[in-house]
Amino acid sequence: MAYRCGQDQKQIMLFPQSIDQYVTEEHPVRAYDAFVDALSFNELGIDLDTRKVGNSQYHPRLMLKLLLFGYSYGIKSSRKLERDTYNNIAFIWLIKNLKPDHKTIAEFRRQNKKALRKALKLCARHCLKLDLIEGNILFVDGTKIRANAGKKQQHKKKWYQKQLQQIDQRINQLLAECEQVDEDEADQGSWAKMPKELGQQQRLKQTIVSALDELADRSSHTKNGNERQVNRVDPQSTVMQSPQGTHPGYNMQSVVDNKNGLIVSVDAVSDANDQNQFAPQIKAAEETLDKKCKIACADAGYSNIEHLNKVESEHTKVILPSQKQASGKPPGLFDKSQFVYDEQTDCYRCPQAV
Repeated sequence: MAYRCGQDQKQIMLFPQSIDQYVTEEHPVRAYDAFVDALSFNELGIDLDTRKVGNSQYHPRLMLKLLLFGYSYGIKSSRKLERDTYNNIAFIWLIKNLKPDHKTIAEFRRQNKKALRKALKLCARHCLKLDLIEGNILFVDGTKIRANAGKKQQHKKKWYQKQLQQIDQRINQLLAECEQVDEDEADQGSWAKMPKELGQQQRLKQTIVSALDELADRSSHTKNGNERQVNRVDPQSTVMQSPQGTHPGYNMQSVVDNKNGLIVSVDAVSDANDQNQFAPQIKAAEETLDKKCKIACADAGYSNIEHLNKVESEHTKVILPSQKQASGKPPGLFDKSQFVYDEQTDCYRCPQAV
C-alpha cells in the first residue's frame, strides 16, 4: 500500500519564505521530528509495508509525530489535533502540510495503543537527554473526564445479583427451547445462527458479571459509608462531579515537567478525588524518566500525609499546601500558628495569656 508522505518541508509555498524558516532551530518540534524518525517501528509493533494494495494512507511516522507532539502539550482531543494541522505552524511543519481528519487520527491511535505507550516512554527519556525536560521539578494535577455511560446504569450489588439470577433462568429456558427446536428440525439443514434473544441475554449477562467483578475488586461501601454502586456499561468508571455536573467518569492525572511544561506521565483513575494519587503519579513519572525528581508539587487536593511521606526523601522535596492553607481562611484564635515560642522558658505562650 502506498503512503502519502506530504511535500518537502523546505519547498516554496504561498508563504513569503519556505515553511522551514517559520520554525526556529531551537523549537521543540524539531526534537520530536528527529526522535520519531529514529524509532524502529518493528520494535514498536507498527508494520510499514509500501507494497500493500488499496487506498493510500497517511504515513504512520507522520501520524505518530502528530500524536506525540500534541500529547506532550496536553492536546488529547483528535478534533483539536486536526484543527492544529490547519492553524499551528509547528504542526503544519511537523506533518509536512498534510491534513488528516479527526476520525483518521482517532483510528490510528485506537489501532496502535501499545506502540504509543512505548513511544511516549521513550520520548520522555529522549527529551530528558535533549534538555527539553529536566525531570527535577514535577507538577501533578487531575481533571475529570466523562465516561461513555449514563447515570441510569449505576446499580448496587443486590440489583446485579437479582438480574443475573433472572438472566440465568431465561438463558436456561432459551437453551431448552433451542434443544426442542433442534429435535423438531432434525431433518433440516444447519442455519448456523444463534437465536437473537439468546445472544442478547448472553451479552447482558457478560456486562452484569463484569460489574459484579468490579464490585468484588472494590470495597462494598464508599468512604462515606454508602453502599457502592457500579455502572453496568462502564464498570470501572465512578460517579464524579465536574463543571459539567455529576456523571460517570474518570479522573485524568497528568504530571508535567517544570522546564517547558511538557507532560511526562498520564493516567486515568477511578478515584473521584486526588487524595490517593500523589505518590503513584510521581513514582510513575520518575519511572518513565528513569530519574528521581528533586521537587514534587501539587495542589491541596493531593494533601495526604501517608502519600507525601512516600515521595519525600533526602533526594526529593515535596511542595504542597494543606487544605487549611488552600481555603484562604484566616487562622483561628487558638490555631497553633498563634502560639508563640518562648526560648527562655522553653514553652509556648497562649495568645490569650496576659
